[in-house]
Amino acid sequence: MAEKKPKLAEIKTKPTAISAEDFINTIPDIQKQKDCFVLIDRMKKATGQEPVMWGGSIIGFGNMRYESPRTGRQVDWFLVGFSPRKANLTLYIGAGSEAHTDALKILGKHKVSGGCLHINKLADVDLNVLQGMIDSYLSRK
Repeated sequence: MAEKKPKLAEIKTKPTAISAEDFINTIPDIQKQKDCFVLIDRMKKATGQEPVMWGGSIIGFGNMRYESPRTGRQVDWFLVGFSPRKANLTLYIGAGSEAHTDALKILGKHKVSGGCLHINKLADVDLNVLQGMIDSYLSRK
């Protein structure tokens, strides 16, 4: 019997033409704006890609086809990214993977849910450790 090919799912969150810089400049919290520009600089250097708005609130870098190991469902997504949420900065860097276990112990104040890393502000974490996590995640893609 022929092997079934995974189906590419259509998702609501897609790249847009919105400027990431314009989006960040609408954030009322000045410190969160500054943190976002630091993250843009670091992720841009790590990926060699320009920031792209995905939907109305996620800033992504690069492109990949992600396949869920559980369901086999495939979606087009970004390599790394972040979203300046009201409560915190949410980073999409595969933080829930075992590869980050040691780094998370020394990162600083944070929370992890799924593959997302949640930090209140960059001053709460060691930026060198965070950069190492971003670089490590990208090296596995």
